[in-house]
Amino acid sequence: MGRRLLATALLALLLAAPAAAQPRTLWPGVTFDTGVQFTSHGSVAINVLTGPRPGGTTALAPALSNETLTGTETLTAMQRRTAATATSAGVNGDFFTFASGIPSGILLRDGQLASPPSDERSSAGILTDGTLDVRRVSFVGTWQGGGAQHDLAAFNRPLTGGGIALYTDAWGPATPALAAATSAILFPFPAATPNGNLTAPVVELRRGGAPVPIPPGGAVLVAKGAAGAAALGAEAPVGQLVTSRLLLQPDWPGVVDAIGGGPQIVRDGAAVFSAGELFTPDQIGPRAPRSAVGQLADGRIILVAVDGGQPAYSVGMTNFELAQTLVRLGAVTGMALDSGGSTTMAFDGTLLNRPSGPERPISTALQFQYTGVYVGPAVAAVVPAGNGVTARVSLRYKLVRPSTVTVRLVAPDGSLAYDEESGAKRPGTYAVAFPPAAPPVTPPVPTPPPVTTPSPVTPPPPTSSATASAPSARAPAAASVAPAQGRWELTVSATDDIGQPSQMTQSFVVNTTVVKKTPPPSTKKP
Repeated sequence: MGRRLLATALLALLLAAPAAAQPRTLWPGVTFDTGVQFTSHGSVAINVLTGPRPGGTTALAPALSNETLTGTETLTAMQRRTAATATSAGVNGDFFTFASGIPSGILLRDGQLASPPSDERSSAGILTDGTLDVRRVSFVGTWQGGGAQHDLAAFNRPLTGGGIALYTDAWGPATPALAAATSAILFPFPAATPNGNLTAPVVELRRGGAPVPIPPGGAVLVAKGAAGAAALGAEAPVGQLVTSRLLLQPDWPGVVDAIGGGPQIVRDGAAVFSAGELFTPDQIGPRAPRSAVGQLADGRIILVAVDGGQPAYSVGMTNFELAQTLVRLGAVTGMALDSGGSTTMAFDGTLLNRPSGPERPISTALQFQYTGVYVGPAVAAVVPAGNGVTARVSLRYKLVRPSTVTVRLVAPDGSLAYDEESGAKRPGTYAVAFPPAAPPVTPPVPTPPPVTTPSPVTPPPPTSSATASAPSARAPAAASVAPAQGRWELTVSATDDIGQPSQMTQSFVVNTTVVKKTPPPSTKKP
């Protein structure tokens, strides 16, 4: 029992947590905050991520489950899968089809179109200057081989009637199965940027209903119906150059990333009651879990997740109440995202909100993505130490790009307990030793005896065993210094291979006064 009490007390060795009313800093410029709104219908729990105007080491970008439009993945799994390339905090994204995982609207990443927009719902785009631009856009696609220009019946969507569809490798590993289809494989296919000519040669023609593999960096035109198959066979033979165009109307200048969702709920700083978009009353009217994105007047971005469907905890909001909440938070523009059981907020692979059920696999997400140095919070652990237990503190930082790094650990008295300046370090996670090691003790150099003329000495008689050599002096090994009580501060500065500087500090408290000693054994007889 005493050992257990001691171990429990040692767990309290550390960690200065911010006051409950203060937002939690996830990394420089990005915070997480929670609040409760009391209404006549019940309490409502609101979770808010706030980040800077996108740019520099913190971007706002959509994420795609499994890196394909088909299939789903939980938000926390997406973040863990991409942790080596960015530290992420975000919310669920667009509505999607449960059976296939295909998002309902646009997905544009790094200027490349993966999914077309829905012209009956809003899209949210991030422009080159970090502006969040919410608008309605539509899509038209065309292809042209050795004949006239033809309209695409679908782009990265299943064909529901006759015509020709274009599938890029963003769709998945293979085209949908389609009876009596004709397919033209295009390789290499250019980056799928909207409103430009995308020209690629036909390397193979296939006929039949089996799915056709989509080569990485390639695309496939699939024709269904006699007219489409005849046009594709005649105008796109092997070796023919085919030009495709993916047109957003109206043109969307400066857009780098975009995600679907809707409806628009804040315009020019005012809550929008009805945006006239294609949503049923059942989708926007009831109180439910809700997600949204907004931009404040100073350019900062907010991601909001409202918990719901849990009467004893949070009843949720209507879509208009969500719009009013964004305005109260200072948003001048905003758009709703998928809601209900999809509403999820997470950081670095850990949930931040309380979904209405088990975490739901989703199609897309909208996230702050940080590529600077990330310093993890200090973590206490209890480990065996001889006949007792002791505490250790784990300090770590992560690099996602090759970087030069400076690490400094400052003790409670302001002294520098650890100082490292390194050359280029590879991406990865690095540990900082704590308690810091004491510098090695250098043994004193013995003074040689004075030189004298030796007197003749009769050698001893030989023995049967070898003469043992005298033990050599050794420097004592470095020892751990007992950490001073008080607030410690770890700061890591980095400059990556493209010249982007970043710095992050984590503080923690060592307080051994809370440690309870093991009580002596009782001498009382039973």
